[in-house]
Amino acid sequence: MEPIKEFALTYLGRAVLGVAIWIIGRKLIGLVLTLLERRLAKVHIDESLRTFLGTMAQVALQVLLVITVAATFGIEITTFAAIVGAASLAVGLAFQGSLANFAGGVLILLLKPFKVGDYIEAAGYSGTVREIQVFHTVLQTPDNQKVIIPNSDLSNASAINYSAYDTRRATVKVPISFDSDFKRAKEVVRQVAENHPLILQEPAPAVVMGELGDHGPVLYARVWAQRSDYWSMYFDFLEQVKDALEEADIEIPYNQLDVHVKTQA
Repeated sequence: MEPIKEFALTYLGRAVLGVAIWIIGRKLIGLVLTLLERRLAKVHIDESLRTFLGTMAQVALQVLLVITVAATFGIEITTFAAIVGAASLAVGLAFQGSLANFAGGVLILLLKPFKVGDYIEAAGYSGTVREIQVFHTVLQTPDNQKVIIPNSDLSNASAINYSAYDTRRATVKVPISFDSDFKRAKEVVRQVAENHPLILQEPAPAVVMGELGDHGPVLYARVWAQRSDYWSMYFDFLEQVKDALEEADIEIPYNQLDVHVKTQA
C-alpha cells in the first residue's frame, strides 16, 4: 500500500499544482493581453494590425501555458515538442492553402499596400476595404455587395489602391466633328476645366488632341481633382462640356449611315 499511497500523493500534488498553474496562467494571460492592447493603442498602430498581433500573442501564450501544465504532470518537453511538430507537419500539409492565406495576411498587415477604408481593385474586384482578417480580406463594392478575397491572392497579384494619394487625374475624351472648328472646341473645353470648382488648377488642366477618330478629332481633357471629389467632378465636367459645346455650335459626332440611291436613265 505504501507505493500506491506515494504514487497517489505524488500525482495528486502534480494535479493540484497543474490546476493552480492553469488558473493563474489564464489570469496572467488576460492581464498581459490587456496591457498589450493599451500599449498598441498608445503607439497608434493600425487597427487591423493591432487585432492581428493581439490574436497571435494570445495563441502563443496559451500554447506556452499548455506546455507548462504538461511539464507539471511529468510529460517530457522534448516528447511534447515532437508530438506538436508531427501534428504541425500533418496540419500544414492538409491546410496548405490556409497557410498561404495566413502568410499573405501577415505580409498585408506588415507591408500595408492598403488599409481598412481604402478603395482598391484586385483579383477582379473593386471596392472599399472593410476588414483585413488573418485568412481573407473583405471588400464592400459600390453596389453594396460583400466580397471575400483570400489573402494569398492579394499578396501575390497586382492591386490598384485608388486611395493611396490625395489627388487623382481623369482623362475625359471629347470627340469633335471634322466640320467643327477644332481650335475653338479646344478652347471651350479648356475654359470649362479652368472654371470648374472641383478641378484643381495645380497641376493645370491640359486639353490636347489625343487621336483622330472615324468622325473627327478626339480631344483629351486631363484634369485633376481631390480623391473625395473625383466622381462628382467627372460626371459634372462631362455634362458641362456637352452644354458648352452645344452653346458654341460645335458638333459632337455620332454614328450614322448615309444611303445614296443611283437611278439608271
